[in-house]
Amino acid sequence: MKLHIVPARTGIAWVKLGVRAFWRQPMALAALFFMTMAAMSLATMIPLVGPAIALALLPSATLAMMVAAAQASQGRFPMPTVLLVAFRTGRERLRDMLTLGVLYAVAFLGIMGLSALLDGGQFAQVYLGGAPMTREIAENPDFQRAMWLSMLLYLPLSLLFWHAPGLVHWHGVPPVKALFFSIVACVRNFGAFLVYGLGWLGVFLLGGLVVSIVSALLAVAGLAGSMAGGIMVGAAMMLAAMFFTSVVFTFRDCFEPPYTPQQEEAPHDNPPPSPPDAPPAGPL
Repeated sequence: MKLHIVPARTGIAWVKLGVRAFWRQPMALAALFFMTMAAMSLATMIPLVGPAIALALLPSATLAMMVAAAQASQGRFPMPTVLLVAFRTGRERLRDMLTLGVLYAVAFLGIMGLSALLDGGQFAQVYLGGAPMTREIAENPDFQRAMWLSMLLYLPLSLLFWHAPGLVHWHGVPPVKALFFSIVACVRNFGAFLVYGLGWLGVFLLGGLVVSIVSALLAVAGLAGSMAGGIMVGAAMMLAAMFFTSVVFTFRDCFEPPYTPQQEEAPHDNPPPSPPDAPPAGPL
């Protein structure tokens, strides 16, 4: 397995590819994203262990969106069965994906535990428990410190798990090694990921501007209220689905495609093909 070092401008290409792939199958990808979020929300309702189970499902949900985006980019219609892709690729891959999920849940809950040392668990209750966010809580200095600490610690956690589901699924890399290779790929391609993040920030800001303009027009027409709220939620879901659609392209360009004998390939195992002018690769 080789790591590709890509130029910084590739980050914008990842954003464009994600948007383009989404609009090839917008209804399917938006529905799949909604179903993954709904499944995780339902999991949180399980007494005591619900939030941990929901967190453990996140790597599998990310993989499902990566596979669906790969299918859409190849002109295929992603079916709802793609949501179970992590659970039907053999016992070994299933065990590795479950291990990845447990590691993510433990790490995330550890971050929440550290934040609780600063504010007595207020931020964790708002983030995980659905506790109401009030102005008094938001202005609490301890709450703000806990929030910033969580954000600071979550960045390396997200880099560790960014490529890990794809490495486990497509390359058969063991979970711990997948975490290591993932963060190495993100750090070595820091410029591209910085541009990628800024690009998506611009997309989200533009989307927010469009929603604000539409909401203002609805208010002028006397149609504000619940309709405007629905538009805001729908737009946020659509933009989030676009973002997750783009993740597979960051994976495709950071790692050399795995070799799989043609007769053993399964349709859901094919990542998007590499571009003809793929960047030079170096050993990982």
